[in-house]
Amino acid sequence: MTLFLVVLLTALAFEYINGFHDTANAIATVVSTKVLTPRQAILLAAAGNLAGALAGTAVATTIGKGLVDTHVVTIHTVLCALLGAILWNLFTWWLGLPSSSSHALVGGLCGAALATANGDWNVLKWSTGLWPKVILPMLASPLLGFAGGAILMSLLNMALRRTSPRTVNLIFGKAQLASAGFMGFSHGSNDAQKTMGIITLTLYTATHAGIFLHLPAWAGFLQVSEIRSVPLWVILACAFTMAMGTAAGGWRIIRTMGQKMVKLHPVNGFAAETTAALIIYGASTLGVPVSTTHVISTTIMGVGATKRLSAVKWGIVERIVWAWVLTLPATGLAGYVLVKLWNAW
Repeated sequence: MTLFLVVLLTALAFEYINGFHDTANAIATVVSTKVLTPRQAILLAAAGNLAGALAGTAVATTIGKGLVDTHVVTIHTVLCALLGAILWNLFTWWLGLPSSSSHALVGGLCGAALATANGDWNVLKWSTGLWPKVILPMLASPLLGFAGGAILMSLLNMALRRTSPRTVNLIFGKAQLASAGFMGFSHGSNDAQKTMGIITLTLYTATHAGIFLHLPAWAGFLQVSEIRSVPLWVILACAFTMAMGTAAGGWRIIRTMGQKMVKLHPVNGFAAETTAALIIYGASTLGVPVSTTHVISTTIMGVGATKRLSAVKWGIVERIVWAWVLTLPATGLAGYVLVKLWNAW
């Protein structure tokens, strides 16, 4: 039971770190365009995250049982997966790089499961889970984000070419409130669900291992016999923990996303947020744990590129891309090594 509580707290710690690491992406543009103050943006993101987290559990189901064989997963498998993801998130946050918490969690889980299965690669659901719901979206979503951001911004530029900059700023200063809210909602519908899936997997594993057998009747809410069933308390805990993390320290990422890559105005922020939110929410309805970081980063790049290619600071972009490329193998290795160290200890 003690180990279960450690895993639960570690999962919530991951969600908290996800809050100041990934949710910063959702509010970076609206803060950088000065449409909202940081405090106002945090409240908007928190409300959006909560609403999005309550909107469904398709992504949670994918994380909980769609990527690895749940029969080999133990409590310490989940713990090592979470620790690997947390270490990578803290490292990239310290560098100010908006890497993907989603892929960090997936990589950690796959590496830890592979180590638990003693190197049996059949434990990974490649054809039904990892390829269609992780790898393919990882490659496609940045392209969709860049192209979508560029197309929407180009259409707005054509439609507004005879409108004064002052009027454009007034209109899209208000419109960006809606796009930022939609971004927060879509982020909650995808990112908050990833930790829901991990906690539900933990509850499922603990239930079948008999950890909860001797608990009093009132603790029956901990038992989960089917991973598709995500308890309400898990949904609420993840949503509120992510909101708390948002308020804690995402400003390193915000500066990179909203200021260092390209200079943004309200109309640019609206285009980037709307495009990203549509892609992320579409993925959520399909149960695809897409990277919020990848999508919003590339929509900002696409929007910036419509001004001129040199408007995007490609040196910063290169650092971000390297963080994307290394996330899955780095966290997979971390999860694998941590399980081996646990077993040796």
